[in-house]
Amino acid sequence: MLKFELLRDRGILVLEPHGALSAKDFQSVAQVVDPFIQDKGTLEGLLIQAAAFPGWDSFAAFVGHIRFIHDHHRAISKVAVVTDSSMLTIAPKIVAHFAHPQFKVFQSGDMVDAMTWLHDGHGPASA
Repeated sequence: MLKFELLRDRGILVLEPHGALSAKDFQSVAQVVDPFIQDKGTLEGLLIQAAAFPGWDSFAAFVGHIRFIHDHHRAISKVAVVTDSSMLTIAPKIVAHFAHPQFKVFQSGDMVDAMTWLHDGHGPASA
C-alpha cells in the first residue's frame, strides 16, 4: 500500500509506502498527480518517507513503478528520501544517472529539513 498526499499549495507530493507496492498504487497516485502537473507544468518536489524499501507485490507492480518514473521524472524538480535504509540511501544515487530531478537523502526524523530543501527558493516551508 502506498499512502500519498499532494500538497497542492507547495507543489509537493508526499509518498509513504506501507507494505509491498501494487500496480494500483501507482495508478492512484497518477490520477491525482497528472491533472496537477498538466495544470501547473511541474511538481516542485517529491518526498518519499520510508523506513525500508517494501518491494512490489507483483511483476505488474514493478512495471507500473518503472512506468510511473518514466512518465513523471521530467516533471519533478527535486526528490527527497527520508530513510535509514541503506538500500534507499544508495538507490537515489543510481537513479540520478537516469532521471531528471535532483536527489537528496535525509535521515529518519528529518522531515522538516527534507521539506525545507524541497521548498527551497519557493517561500517558507513547514512540515
